[in-house]
This record gives sequence, structure tokens and C-alpha cells, in this order.
Amino acid sequence: MLDFRVTTFLTVCKYMNYTHAANELNITQPAVSQHIKFLENSYKVSLFRQEGKKLILTEAGELLFEKMRQLKNDEDKLIKTISNELDSKGPFFTKDISFGVTMTIGEYAIAKPISNFLKANPETNFKIHFANTEELLNNLDEGKIDFALIEGYFPKDKYDYKVYENVDFIPVASSKHKFRKKPKILSDLFEERLIIREPGSGTRNILERNLSLENFKISDFKHFLQVENMHSIIQLLNLDAGISFLYKAAVEGELRSGKLEEIKLSDFKMKHDFTFIWQKKSIFSEEIQKICDSLM
Repeated sequence: MLDFRVTTFLTVCKYMNYTHAANELNITQPAVSQHIKFLENSYKVSLFRQEGKKLILTEAGELLFEKMRQLKNDEDKLIKTISNELDSKGPFFTKDISFGVTMTIGEYAIAKPISNFLKANPETNFKIHFANTEELLNNLDEGKIDFALIEGYFPKDKYDYKVYENVDFIPVASSKHKFRKKPKILSDLFEERLIIREPGSGTRNILERNLSLENFKISDFKHFLQVENMHSIIQLLNLDAGISFLYKAAVEGELRSGKLEEIKLSDFKMKHDFTFIWQKKSIFSEEIQKICDSLM
């Protein structure tokens, strides 16, 4: 069990405020200060510094926060695991698996693997959380999910990961769409209305990064339509409301039926990974990787 002073430290990090931490823990502010001072004396470092009225983690404080948060998340999982094993006499995660998926993956790529996994592991309960990449990274850091399958970029030094699939990322439009001139290069599309996901989504992040490689940005498109749902984007494409950049897997049916067409550009050809990620060096890393292997 983690030392109660570590819990105090993590709560201060949550609010970056001693008073708010004291209120949540139902202790006095001087007690919070004593707990932090104890940790600073134990590690022989300063954990926080004051900048005006703002409390800031030091470099040592950031490292301690990252490691202690991981330990706290592992401890919470361990408590659930012990309870599950006492109930079922089975191995880790035999009963409940909580994981996150981005919208595109959740809607178009994960149903069959989950179905196959559950047929092989009928005692398992899945809790699947849909969110954009940014939200899933936060949920993972906070221990709300065991692992995630994402499409966006993530700091590879912070997480353990395994590539699930490498997929095409393409520009698409309605087969009925009339271009002013046949597009041949990326900049030819700037007169079009771009249908795009919200900031924080993996699909948008990937497009933004690839545009930046050519010294372009989203605002170079004359008009845009921001939508927080992949299914709605595809519907809007079918209704010829604009053009978009999507994973080919999300629109394969529409491409086969001829409702949508890939826009062929000489300077835009890319693939991107769908990736399983989980907390780096977690005590459950081996078990999580086995689950990810079973979903591939």
C-alpha cells in the first residue's frame, strides 16, 4: 500500500493547490505541508516551486509524480485483480477489461477482434470507452482504462506500445463532386471545404502534422466544417458537403460502391499506425500485451 504522504503529494499535483488538496483529503493545510516536506527530506529534493501565486512542479517533482501515479494506478488494478482471483480462481483480467478506442477504430476496426476474443474468453467483461486520442491518453494516465487502441500520435518514451495495423490515410470526396480543376497536388484542394474532426482527435492531428511537413496548415483551406463524429463526416461526404482526409478502412464500403472516390495526389501518399498503448513499465505490462496480442 502506498504511503499516505504519497497520496497527499498526488492530490496536490491534481489541484496544484495545498488548500484544495487539504479539502479533498479532509486534513489541514499544515498537514499537507508536513507531508510534502517529509517527501522532500526523504528524497533530498524540492518537489514544488512558487511562481507568483502559481504552484509549479520541479523537474524532480515531475519525475516523482509520473512514477507515483503509475504505482497508484497499478495498486488500484492490483486490488481489483486480487478480488477477481478470489472470486473466480482465474488469472488477471479474467473478468473485467477496461480499454479505450478512438472513434474511427471503434466504429470500423475493432468489432471483429473483440468478438473473436470473447468467443475464446467467454468469462471476460469488456468496458470500451470511446474518445479522441487526447482524452484517451489522459484516461490512461489517470488509470481510468487499462490500455488504449489509438490512431493519433503519442510520446513513445512515456508508454509501452504495440502496432496493431498500418493503414492508408487518404483524401476523399463524393463521386459526384465537381472540382474547379482536376486536383493533382495538395494545394489544389485549398479552394474546397474541408470536413475535419475536432482538435485533439487522432485523425485531425495526423492531417495537421502531414500538412506541416509541406509548410501548410488547416487554415490554408478556404472553408471548413468541423464534426466530432466520423459517421457524420462520411454522411456529409456522401451528400457532397466537402472533401476530407480519412483512413481508407473507414470508407472502404463507400469506395467499393462508388459513392466516394479517393482523390489522387502526387504529393500526398501516407500510411499511419493504429497502436495499442499502456502505461510504461506497469507491473501488468505482460498481461496487457497478451490481451493486445489476442486482439490482433
